[in-house]
Amino acid sequence: MDEDIGIDEKRVYGAKAGRTVAVVAAEAELVRVDVSGDLVGGFGLERRGAVASVAARDGALAVAAEGDVLIGSDFAETGFGPASAVGFDPEGALVAAGSDRVARLGDDGWATLSAVEDVRAIDGDLLAAAGGVFRLDGTRVGLADVRDVSTVGVPLAATADGLYRLGNGWMDVLDGDFRVVACDGERAHAAASDALYERERAGAEWTEVPLPVADPVAGIGYGESTYLVTGSGTFLAAGEDGWRARSLGVRDVRGLAVL
Repeated sequence: MDEDIGIDEKRVYGAKAGRTVAVVAAEAELVRVDVSGDLVGGFGLERRGAVASVAARDGALAVAAEGDVLIGSDFAETGFGPASAVGFDPEGALVAAGSDRVARLGDDGWATLSAVEDVRAIDGDLLAAAGGVFRLDGTRVGLADVRDVSTVGVPLAATADGLYRLGNGWMDVLDGDFRVVACDGERAHAAASDALYERERAGAEWTEVPLPVADPVAGIGYGESTYLVTGSGTFLAAGEDGWRARSLGVRDVRGLAVL
């Protein structure tokens, strides 16, 4: 493990004004995409090797690579080992899950929080797992077969049988085979196996969003615009006149993070 590791020291991306950097995790590589508003610019290989999950917060990048959780532009090893998911807790600390272990990275290394199995995604203080939604301490808070979770504003959960929001318990929002969900506090998006849905602001109705590609959405992110990536590697940016799309030449995409 890198003795000098510090997540604050790894906040090196996204420094150029007017440009958004997105990172796409795929079957055999990590790809960086430069975006300006809704204009998809250059893209290129950042790192070779399988990636299970990718997350970013305030310019800090975390990658669940084949053998370890890596951070920063130099992909410094953290000593966690293989992970199925990475994310950031409400205070901005890095959290990882793998091998029935959920842990938080601090100044003294990784501290185990719980032993939740089969974690698929981490956001804030919630875990999306095969067994349902869990808190970081392992407390189960409902549902089953959860693929993704968003904690910004009212928590949302994407599951095999529908999209749910947390109110007086988990409440039905939409039926379907949902894979991905994201929210930036106002706008929210949720991707099912055959459709994308949008909520333009908190409290508004969800509506289906037509896309120029039929491939299921595998990742959602926000910057100056809304960004999507499909399972077969098409990157999309929302503009006033529709979606701009560009193929990245990768396959089996696992996620998207915006720095």
